[in-house]
Amino acid sequence: MTQPSTALTPHVAIIGGGPAGLMAAEVLSQAGIKVDLYDGMPSVGRKFLLAGVGGMNITHSEAYPAFLSRYAERAPQIAPLLRLFGADALCQWIHDLGIETFVGSSGRVFPTDMKAAPLLRAWLKRLRDSGVVIHTRHRWLGWDDSGGLRIDSPEGEKTVKPDATLLALGGGSWSRLGSDGAWMLPLEQRGVRLAPLQPSNCGFEVQAWSELMVSKFAGAPLKNIAIGLNDDVPRLGECVITATGIEGSLIYALSAPIREAINQHASATIHLDLLPGRPVDKVQAALSKPRGSRSMSKHLHSQLGIDGVKAALLRELTPAESFADPALLAKAIKALPLTLVKTRPLDEAISSAGGVMFESMDERLMLKQQPGVFCAGEMLDWEAPTGGYLLTACFASGRAAGLGMVEWLKRGA
Repeated sequence: MTQPSTALTPHVAIIGGGPAGLMAAEVLSQAGIKVDLYDGMPSVGRKFLLAGVGGMNITHSEAYPAFLSRYAERAPQIAPLLRLFGADALCQWIHDLGIETFVGSSGRVFPTDMKAAPLLRAWLKRLRDSGVVIHTRHRWLGWDDSGGLRIDSPEGEKTVKPDATLLALGGGSWSRLGSDGAWMLPLEQRGVRLAPLQPSNCGFEVQAWSELMVSKFAGAPLKNIAIGLNDDVPRLGECVITATGIEGSLIYALSAPIREAINQHASATIHLDLLPGRPVDKVQAALSKPRGSRSMSKHLHSQLGIDGVKAALLRELTPAESFADPALLAKAIKALPLTLVKTRPLDEAISSAGGVMFESMDERLMLKQQPGVFCAGEMLDWEAPTGGYLLTACFASGRAAGLGMVEWLKRGA
């Protein structure tokens, strides 16, 4: 068991070089504490850099109450972290690194150049200048019998005995970038309460598409649609048909309730509104117009602009008899039922739900079962949609854990 240090210069180990671990390293080094950061990959921040491909969405500009609501049932636990280091503080921190930001049309906040690499380079320089020592290709294996950290390094296994430890090992998705969930077993063996890791911000599978859907429309974008689940107000956006089901930003936004419905009932039925800008009576009126010798496909295209993947979905998911009844067809166009039966694999997900439960930690993010061991980032049991919310909470939890470690070390208790 780690004991608080009485040395003049305490020494801490941080396991994991993502945003949470790096932010904690900054807080600790600025407090005059010696920091060694260990990461199993050849370089740090790999998933952070991947998140920047196509545009580094760092946070979101929406008002705090709406922002906090994105963390759903974990909002009460995330709120103290955001009060310490929320979206505005994160933007100011980025500006202090010499990186300017802008707010996009959707309210998302990006670095001006839309890239993650310049931000990470500036940040790593600041950390190294402050004395943080970064050890890559060093993988944490758990604890030895004396409570030391077992580290697998290029020189072989070694043991490290810091005055305090931060675990910031990520979730369970994108294992090739280092987030493989292997930390679950050593924590479980120490009696830490864990929630199972599950995919979040993920795609879903249908029972089976027809050969036509797979051959002609896998990869096709579904634009300007709305999707509803249960009695919730449908969300506007876009997604993509895949060979096995459906994915994309609109699906990711609903992934948590869809996943939980599948967990409870073995399936979840979402409803697609193919024409969210038109009320059902207007759709029915358009369909009721005489079509003469034109095919139904041409009628749908000329009257409603439905063609391509939308027309294919309508054929795939609507009984043939509905096409002879304008009222039934209009209802299908406005609420096309699509049954989803399982998530795509965890390793494909953008992020993961589950992990170290907040109930296992005190207000400083220190494990109750392991005094002197703190946790932060995606390995905690929370989830959020894409849009900057994931990164903001990772930064905020890293800062909170770093401050918690400083307090614990200085108080000696």
